[in-house]
Amino acid sequence: MAKKQFKAESKKLMDLMINSIYTNKEIFLRELISNASDAIDKLYYKSLTDDSIKINKSDFKIGLSIDKNNKTLTITDNGIGMTKDELETNLGTIAKSGSEAFKSTNKKADDIDIIGQFGVGFYSAFMVASKIEVISKAYGSDESYKWTSTGIDGYDIAKSSKEDYGTTITLTIKDSTDDYDYEEFLSEHKISSIIKKYSDYITYPIMMNMTHRELKENSENEYEDVTREETLNDMIPIWKRTKSKIKDEDYNTFYSDKFFDYESPLKVIHNQTEGVVSYNSLLFIPSHPAYDFYTKNYEKGLQLYSNGVLIMEKCAELLPDYYNFVKGVVDSPDLSLNISREILQQDKTLKTIAKSIETKITKELMDMRSQDRENYEKFFKVFGANIKFGVYDNFGVNKDKLKDLLLFTSSKTKKLITLQEYVDNNKEQDKIYYCCGESLDKVDNLPVVESYKDKDIEILYCTDYVDEFVLQTLINYNDKKFTNIATSESDLSTDEEKEQIKKHNESAENMFKTMQSAIDVKEIRFTNKLKKHAVCLTSKGNVTIEMEKVINAMPTDEQVNAEKILEINENHELAKKLESIKDEEELKRYAKILYAQARLIEGLPIDNPTEITNLICEELAK
Repeated sequence: MAKKQFKAESKKLMDLMINSIYTNKEIFLRELISNASDAIDKLYYKSLTDDSIKINKSDFKIGLSIDKNNKTLTITDNGIGMTKDELETNLGTIAKSGSEAFKSTNKKADDIDIIGQFGVGFYSAFMVASKIEVISKAYGSDESYKWTSTGIDGYDIAKSSKEDYGTTITLTIKDSTDDYDYEEFLSEHKISSIIKKYSDYITYPIMMNMTHRELKENSENEYEDVTREETLNDMIPIWKRTKSKIKDEDYNTFYSDKFFDYESPLKVIHNQTEGVVSYNSLLFIPSHPAYDFYTKNYEKGLQLYSNGVLIMEKCAELLPDYYNFVKGVVDSPDLSLNISREILQQDKTLKTIAKSIETKITKELMDMRSQDRENYEKFFKVFGANIKFGVYDNFGVNKDKLKDLLLFTSSKTKKLITLQEYVDNNKEQDKIYYCCGESLDKVDNLPVVESYKDKDIEILYCTDYVDEFVLQTLINYNDKKFTNIATSESDLSTDEEKEQIKKHNESAENMFKTMQSAIDVKEIRFTNKLKKHAVCLTSKGNVTIEMEKVINAMPTDEQVNAEKILEINENHELAKKLESIKDEEELKRYAKILYAQARLIEGLPIDNPTEITNLICEELAK
């Protein structure tokens, strides 16, 4: 009998399906297992509506077997099976989906998770198989049939002698080539790992004989190969279990096994959401960054499942960048999948789930901050930079969502506080004062901090390179403006003190002009905000000194310069010394030394260290 040809489909379509639709060859096993699960679901559904079908759900199973000698991999199920016409229709026409037809004719079947919908998954097996043989017997039928194909050349259907209902698919695995090792699909370990990866939560047991090297009984050094049938899948995912029955150690074990982290997570977020879009999610906030978190190779994303079948290993669309440290899984029956079930089509469902997950993470972090402050501070020390990034990224579009998650160190307690706590501590103030530096000690010892501490004014110490960008993005909090005390706009002087220092500066105008001609600053002036320190640097304009350091340290060609102001303590002996100098060259020398001193205090480099050290030596020698 001549081979039957695939109806309505061409060699080009078959080639496209095998070589283009699926990017990962191991996907074939996910598809065949899902089809087997569908077949069992269909029979189970019929048993619920047909009293003549006496089947115990616990009897259902999917079997796998490997024959290395004949190079075959076999998948069996005791599901509903197929008649000759169904074999012809479902396997003889590419993209004809029996599952889709079943759901369309059985409206109540929406309650059953039918995974296969497109009818092309079966043909993915031709990626790894040179020949496929399907033997099937429909439940209640006395006849069984065998469908055989080597691919694009067509297929044969003949009577078979299968005794039990269900379907058996036997793949003859291709010979390995220089480009691909097809024989890995004849390895028990490889098949087991694929099942764990993609089909671990199929609701029926997937059974296979597994061989283990074990010590012989009553022997100290002799080993033997022992083969026993094992269940490869867990069947019921932890995220679908009742939360009240799950222990902390269950979550921790799952997290460790799934994400290869042997430290317990700081927070577990388990949600079962029903509504317009239904999904289950199990999210983890790690206690430390992943080993590659700060490398370009790091990929954010959650594992995405549809009815317990893994669709994507890392679905980046489910997490905003500022929550890229979150690990976890999302499982939804409502996803719109493309034909290969590998890539999601961009639709409202995915966006709705992503928005919901973001809201849940934010709420859990807020609760953690309020109810478990110790652990929240641990979290913030590790991932706080992510939250700060989220505030200023995209021109601050998310700043209102995230601002209450921010923590900064208080100058008074040297402990982390929220912006709301700062406002509550300083209700009489109309500003929120902050100062930036490389470390807490360096900020605490800056000259500009001195007078604020002396007046018992609380300052937020900002030691992350992103801090100033964050606060400038926020602009204000509860109508209180953020003010950098190291800029010209910050001044605690009374009107009388301002008038006094103004007159002092006007009287020294010529002296400052001479000094300014020797150094690159926007302005030189006396100040009354310093105590024991002689000089300090402040800035004027949008670019502060700290921002200059951050931007110029980046590996780009962009370089910026803050408009710097050299401020000299009017009450320091040095001020009197300067005003007594009549020699312009000497004033210039002093200007260079004082400017270098101020730059060192701020952590800025000195362009001419040799000249400065020589000038200092000359002055010391006088």
